[in-house]
Amino acid sequence: MKHVAVLMGGLSAERSVSLRSGAACALALEGEGYRVSLVDVDRDLSDALTHLKPDVAFNALHGRFGEDGVVQGILEMLQIPYTHSGVLASSLAMQKDRAKAVMKAAGVPVAEGITISRFEAAKTHVMKPPYVVKPVNEGSSVGVILLREDRSHPAQELARADWPYGDVVLVERYIPGRELTCAVMADRALGVIDIQPAAGNFYDFESKYAKGGSIHILPAKILPNIYHLVQKLALTAHQSLGCRGVSRADFRYDDTPNGSGEVICLEVNTQPGMTETSLVPELAAHEGIGFGELVRWMVEDASCER
Repeated sequence: MKHVAVLMGGLSAERSVSLRSGAACALALEGEGYRVSLVDVDRDLSDALTHLKPDVAFNALHGRFGEDGVVQGILEMLQIPYTHSGVLASSLAMQKDRAKAVMKAAGVPVAEGITISRFEAAKTHVMKPPYVVKPVNEGSSVGVILLREDRSHPAQELARADWPYGDVVLVERYIPGRELTCAVMADRALGVIDIQPAAGNFYDFESKYAKGGSIHILPAKILPNIYHLVQKLALTAHQSLGCRGVSRADFRYDDTPNGSGEVICLEVNTQPGMTETSLVPELAAHEGIGFGELVRWMVEDASCER
């Protein structure tokens, strides 16, 4: 019986989501016949894993220290096979501005943006509204601020002394229209979901993780050529960043009246959520892959030097 350590919790702003992802994955893995140990990740992770001696680490962490190559480096040093992407791809995908440069070079359209100090972004509009300000290395829409067209002053909350998301932010042109997402499993693009936030038109942290916070339309009711384009771009983004296992790419599609019709990639998530409201399990189920089968595949796909 293979012994799987499920890494969950962690030190990031997405700790609560990771605990839910880890608990769901652990339950499913036990149902698949694995011996499972839950590991609430702290700075003593190396000692904990040395004591446990698992055969595989299932990485259910989200955000900094778990999704950015740090934990992956520890697992490489310990020579414990692990799920999802390796050190370089994880670090690159988490650093949004660097990831955008790589994806753009591979032909994936990205939003125009600039990387600046949060204090500068708090002083003046650095681009004409509407635009989005986001931490350069957080996930799950943590710390994201949307400045609409009627916003007369910049995002002054960025200058707060208790701002917890770092001193560098990414400012991007806001793309109106639909929020689309597509998962990649190995080298295969799954379906496309159209995400409609239940309250308003901004897919924030609450919309992502609260029950009833968003409506998922699968398959997305968009033109077939746009559907296939999103799948193609998701796979290209996954491959250009060097991702492994499962990833999920998020897009905006401007189908507004008199809109541009453009499809823009926002980011690639190398550690997508695995909660009861998460998108990857839903996309896999649409392809006939149950949750147990999905996590089993991820464990059997695990390796070092990813």
